[in-house]
Amino acid sequence: METKSLVVVGAGVAGTAAAIEAARSGVQVTLIDENPISASMMGLDVPLYYGNRFAHSLEDRDLMLQRVFTSNPALHEAESAGVDVQLGTCVWGAFRNTETSRKLDGPQLGLADDKQSWVIKYDRLIVAAGARDLNFSFAGSDLAGTMGANGAHALLSRYQALTSRRMVILGAGNLGLTTARLALNNGIDVVAIVDVSSSAYGDESLMHELQQDGVDLYTSHTLKEAIGSADGIESVVLVTVNEDNEPVSGTEKTIAADTVCLAIGLVPNIELLSLLDCKINFKSELGGYVPDHDEWMRTSVENVFVAGDVAGFHDGMVLNPEIARNQGCLASIAAAESLGAMDSAQAHARRSEIQAEAGAAAPAEVHTYWKNWLQSLVNAGGLDVFACECEEVTRAELIDLQPPRYLEWRSEQMSSRSLRTQLQDGPVDPGQVRRLTRVGMGECQGRRCREQASLLLAAESGTDVAKVPFMSYRPPVRPLPLSIMWPHDETEEMRENWVKWFIPVSRVLG
Repeated sequence: METKSLVVVGAGVAGTAAAIEAARSGVQVTLIDENPISASMMGLDVPLYYGNRFAHSLEDRDLMLQRVFTSNPALHEAESAGVDVQLGTCVWGAFRNTETSRKLDGPQLGLADDKQSWVIKYDRLIVAAGARDLNFSFAGSDLAGTMGANGAHALLSRYQALTSRRMVILGAGNLGLTTARLALNNGIDVVAIVDVSSSAYGDESLMHELQQDGVDLYTSHTLKEAIGSADGIESVVLVTVNEDNEPVSGTEKTIAADTVCLAIGLVPNIELLSLLDCKINFKSELGGYVPDHDEWMRTSVENVFVAGDVAGFHDGMVLNPEIARNQGCLASIAAAESLGAMDSAQAHARRSEIQAEAGAAAPAEVHTYWKNWLQSLVNAGGLDVFACECEEVTRAELIDLQPPRYLEWRSEQMSSRSLRTQLQDGPVDPGQVRRLTRVGMGECQGRRCREQASLLLAAESGTDVAKVPFMSYRPPVRPLPLSIMWPHDETEEMRENWVKWFIPVSRVLG
């Protein structure tokens, strides 16, 4: 098995900065990024929420590789610095020895491309996996055209393959405003920016610029429903909400649109850090559960570092990419020093240079804002809306702890249970809720429902969302075909004896 000196996962601003910095220090660096994502994976809304609004050009892998490189000049800089850049390669698992497992001969990563999977070892690891889209469902959100801000950014800038024509954006922070600006620059008509708050909270000059370009701002509003057909969203219904996030009768407005873009927030992609058993804590001002790290971006696990949005995302980072870039450089300096490529004096001198360039306003907590948005969507659209689209579980069925309807279950015992009856046995347990309802166990692996489920459970149980336990991840953290997970034919022994392996144990034992 091949061993890499330093592996950087994620080729965004933080990841490329880390790879370039480390390579220039003399470290052998491997930079891994899953883009270009296949059209089939995008259809599952993994890793971002693409909303089935992408062009057929995505099926041309060579063209997409070219566009990924063109859209990210730092990749060329990384290659020039000697970095081994591996695009179109996802990291589906991360493994290391723990108290319950001591068989590995070193920490390892599971990788896969469009043809095969394999495992590599590493000496140092920098996780710069970015953030994913926060999703809240609404009536009609299962129609094609519901997407996330990061998904829209990727399709517009990285792939040049977004097919939307008229877009409504939910969220008037910097994330929503920059999404609107990018969409307009690419010829998409942004017909509305909607926010449940009484005023926009993003960059004022950018908001004014957008309004000058004809974008309407609807504050104290929420989305009641999206209306459409098999082709996707055709219009949306907005409604005014009062200070309790309840719809005001007689205030509905119908707007023609083919896309609803959720720009309410982003959530750090901590899957790999969870698999490595890094210490993770809830910090609302950084987007929820994030890894603990020191000033050098070192996590609680030896030789594992973080950088960029995965270390914690806040709205100020949208307009200041230097934050992520500096974190990437700090992580690579620490990794290079630990590998002996830099001495302590060099590392501290370089770190001082980077810190002198850093600086950002302290972020604010976000879950009150998220809660207000979700409450307004529930009040306007009701509980009979899918909380988990993959498993077809509604908000009401989640709260009642009911199995997916496709199981066609019939049980008096299951019908009588709910979250409230479950609370009699102890605090809310998302893991148990997931096992009972299968929420978060579908094709997207919880990326579209995890935060919504936690907020619904917290509201129903009267629990602070910060007290709702973390839902763990399991490999593979990317949905992969079995032909790629194990791209080999069965052995002759298996072919001859496979029937025997399905004989009940009772028969084998006599």
